[in-house]
Amino acid sequence: MRPTGKLHLGNLHGALSNWIALQNKGSYDCYYFVADWHALTSDYAKTDEIRANTIDMVIDWLAAGLDPVKSTLFIQSSIKEHAELFLLLSMITPLAWLERNPTYKEMKDELSGKDLSTFGFLGYPVLQAADIIMYKAYGVPVGVDQLPHVELTREIARRFNFLYGEVFPIPEPLLAEVPKVLGIDGRKMSKSYGNSIFMSDRGEELKEKVAAMFTDPQRQRKRDPGRPELCNVFTFHGLYSPPETVAEIEPACRGAAIGCTECKQRLADAIAEGMKPIHARRDHYLAHPEEVKAIIEDGNIRAARIAKATLAQVRDAMKISHEL
Repeated sequence: MRPTGKLHLGNLHGALSNWIALQNKGSYDCYYFVADWHALTSDYAKTDEIRANTIDMVIDWLAAGLDPVKSTLFIQSSIKEHAELFLLLSMITPLAWLERNPTYKEMKDELSGKDLSTFGFLGYPVLQAADIIMYKAYGVPVGVDQLPHVELTREIARRFNFLYGEVFPIPEPLLAEVPKVLGIDGRKMSKSYGNSIFMSDRGEELKEKVAAMFTDPQRQRKRDPGRPELCNVFTFHGLYSPPETVAEIEPACRGAAIGCTECKQRLADAIAEGMKPIHARRDHYLAHPEEVKAIIEDGNIRAARIAKATLAQVRDAMKISHEL
């Protein structure tokens, strides 16, 4: 994940919950890192908050349930081998592969207020490929919208193996059912849209955000029948409220027996209750920064051990190992 701001409930349900499930399954050796170099691809002109966002992100990961014993948690820029592998892969990656990347133009349009006409932004999929194949990954946990990135990584790995011999496994996407988590304005929950409910939100701040959530646009008054299938508040009830509450709210909404204000109040209470364990763990790590630092340092050491071994193989395969 890129440390471009606070993590929100979309990040929790769209990625972190899957990461934790893979970790706890016991059949995967998981590597999760803060992609601070990737943050520079779009935020190179404003780097003041990257360091603080990095620590805050790791705290949110730990609070959500990532276990530094079961998973390796590290910071991308601390493992310099990522940069070297990125350089070497850039030598063999055709420019046309990057220019046809379907998210390249989409992101340029979406972030039109920033000058993204840089080599780093065009070439970020190559760095992404280096991040993945560095650890001989067989699987990459992604949503459907990220499949093109994994496919480009697969193409780069195949090309390397074709040119220099079989060094890298060809990674497969580990698709997860990602719930559609919209922001309070009905658009995709995003830090850049200012419509997020953050993992750290609680108390009055949480209540105010839930109270501001868009509901069924055709329901103007309490006596109007609602359509819960079109209401973002009802979607969140499905994530946070007990099944019996969801079963109660759906017909009550359709029959106008419950108003949006009450529905939102019940949702705010459900989110607060569901996030209690996460907030408790978050408070612990905020109070013990030395523990967070030790976790990161240990993860960096574990990741570097693998990265150094991989780079040695890559240099040998490319005939650029110059041991004297």
